[in-house]
This record gives sequence, structure tokens and C-alpha cells, in this order.
Amino acid sequence: MNGVGMSRSQLVAEHLPLLRRYARALTGSQASGDAYVAAMLEAMLGDPSVLDESHGPRAGLFRLFTQIWNSVSVNDDAEVTTLPMPPERRLSNITPLPRQAFLLLSLEGFSEEEVAFILGTDVGETRRLADAAGREMAAEIATDVLIIEDETFIAMDLESLVKNLGHNVVGVARTHADAVALAKNRRPGLILADIQLADGSSGLDAVNELLRTFEVPVVFITAYPERFLTGERPEPAFLISKPFQPAMVSAVASQALFFQRNSRNRTPKAPAA
Repeated sequence: MNGVGMSRSQLVAEHLPLLRRYARALTGSQASGDAYVAAMLEAMLGDPSVLDESHGPRAGLFRLFTQIWNSVSVNDDAEVTTLPMPPERRLSNITPLPRQAFLLLSLEGFSEEEVAFILGTDVGETRRLADAAGREMAAEIATDVLIIEDETFIAMDLESLVKNLGHNVVGVARTHADAVALAKNRRPGLILADIQLADGSSGLDAVNELLRTFEVPVVFITAYPERFLTGERPEPAFLISKPFQPAMVSAVASQALFFQRNSRNRTPKAPAA
């Protein structure tokens, strides 16, 4: 095999596992996802020039896969329902283009510019698609939301946003003490939390205290992302920097619920012996 061929084989081998994960989440079936990946590989073997690496090899592979998935009906069998992860079954019910944008942004970690390249859209359309996916998922997984935010107008924006997504806001806490009191009275299914609060207390400390008694997905929305570089729980799995785009809040909040809902145990933990 020549050097170019070896390089292409190594490229595919490096990115194939994550591409298969994406295909499974996108199609709702491991068998169907692998069928699309196989079709993509066949297309690339038949004509290597179909792989556009202008935004990097990984984005190029996902772009080619997307072109195949959007144009070819492969193993689209409604009978294929056996999956190891329930969230993937539910992802398969979301409208195709929004589902792609959502997964590429939130599951695969591509930038908005890369997603626009992969989908053949622009950044504005990418944001609209991700927001649409967030709304569709929120309709299935509506929950009670606690907002920890001391800035009145930001809190109002967040409250309006999550209500429009179909969630119920149990309260807006402006201090650590308020957050703990609200959560104890009515345990939320999702927390949107700032870090630096007006009275000098910490939203991060409040979340840490709550997580000692029950599990809940948390999205941090903060102007101080560097405060997460502590190595302490909770790690910033879901982090949005201020100023934020409403569409991104919608997508990330829905992501937090969607991928953690089945693993969350919201019963109080027994005290350590």
C-alpha cells in the first residue's frame, strides 16, 4: 500500500469509533448506523476525492457521512429497536436536521463553524437547528428547573427561556442559602447556575452541597469559566460562558437532561458510615 493509502487508512481507523457512536445516536440503531458508515466507506474507497478535508480530516469524514445519510436510505427498518442506551432510541424521534446539528455540537464537540461545514449550512442555520432539537427534546423530558442567578435580567431571560421549552421553574435563587432552601423544598430535575453571586456566596458551592444529597444535571452559565479549573466535583460537563446565545442554552440544557436522565438517582443518599 502506498503512503497516501496508508495515511487514509490510519485516518479512518482513528476516527471510526466516534463516527460509529454518532451514527448509532443519529439513526437510533447500531445496525442501521453501521450500515450508513459502511456505505460511506464504500463511497470513499470508490472515489477518495469525495473526502473534503478543508476543515480537518475528522470534520471531513463526518461531512461525507452526513451526505450519505441525507441522500441514501440504508437499513431504515422500523423493527430495529434493540439498543443498549435508551437515550439513543429517543434521539431517533427528533427531526433529522436538528438532530444532526444537536449531536454534532453537543455529543461530538464540533464548533458551530465545523457543524455548518458538515451539514452544508451556515452558522446561523446551525444555531436554529440546534435550538429546534432542544425544543423537541424538551417536549419529551420537561422537568422542574431551579435557576441560581443573582442578576435580575439574566434570571428573567433564563426563566422565560426554560418555560418556553416546556419546563417548570420552581424558583430563582440569588444566594447560596436561597438555592439550598428551594432545592430542599422541591427537588429540581435540572439546575441552571451562575457561580459568583451578589452576596459573595458561590453557586458552585451551593450545587456541590445539593449534589451530596441527590443527583441532578447542572448547567453552569457564568462569566468566570476559569473557576471550574479546580479538579473538584462537579466537573464542567455542561458549561456556557456569558454572554450566551439562547439557542445554545436550549441545546445544552436539553443535552444535560437527555443524556443524564436515566443515570440520575434522585433519592437521598445514605449518610457515610
